[in-house]
This record gives sequence, structure tokens and C-alpha cells, in this order.
Amino acid sequence: MKRYTQLTEQERYQIYALKQAGQSDSRIAAFLGRYKSTISRELERNSR
Repeated sequence: MKRYTQLTEQERYQIYALKQAGQSDSRIAAFLGRYKSTISRELERNSR
């Protein structure tokens, strides 16, 4: 059974940098090896 691992500070930085560069959530997820829902949740959680 897989265990959840939190995003690292570096991964969070990469998510925001890639999003600012115009990358889609799906492409960011593939690049980081994470689920798209993880990326979407992170962006939603910290975009307010």
C-alpha cells in the first residue's frame, strides 16, 4: 500500500514556476511524477 508523501518545498516552488510559465496542471503533474489532483489542490489551496 502506497503512503502519502507531502510535497516538498522545492516541488511547490516548481509547481508555481511552471504554472507562471504557462504549463498545464497535467503537464506539471507528469513532470513531477505526481497526480494531477495533487497539483490542482496545491494551486487552489494557495491561490487565494
